[in-house]
Amino acid sequence: MPDFRRLSDTMLASPQITVADVAAAKDAEVTLIVNNRPEGESDDQTPGTEIEAAARAAGIDYLEIPIGHSGFSHPQVAKLAEALAGAEGTVLGYCRSGTRSTLLWALAKAEMGDDPEALAAAAAQAGYDVAPVRPAMDALAAAK
Repeated sequence: MPDFRRLSDTMLASPQITVADVAAAKDAEVTLIVNNRPEGESDDQTPGTEIEAAARAAGIDYLEIPIGHSGFSHPQVAKLAEALAGAEGTVLGYCRSGTRSTLLWALAKAEMGDDPEALAAAAAQAGYDVAPVRPAMDALAAAK
């Protein structure tokens, strides 16, 4: 059973998914899967190419925005913001634990003008803490 956690009406975050979890994503009305894991990060992760093939076979779009140990960059934030703005349905972001996906979502939504406090509360409700990127969220929101 996948651990999809709801961040908003249109965003879910999850730990690493498998090919079998793509069917559950389809049942959850996911229209876009965003992989935030670098390939080969661990031996037990399902390769992105396999997730992508299963997603496309299920009629779900797929996008890679890998977040490595160097952290978040503005191009990554902008790429997710663009994907969120263009998505027609629910987006599922996944990484090892769901944390990087949640942090990237919070940054992208702050850049899109959403309230950082509301984003932090939504993340906390899903079991994630955005404190590591909260100053960046505030700066992105203030720039709007």
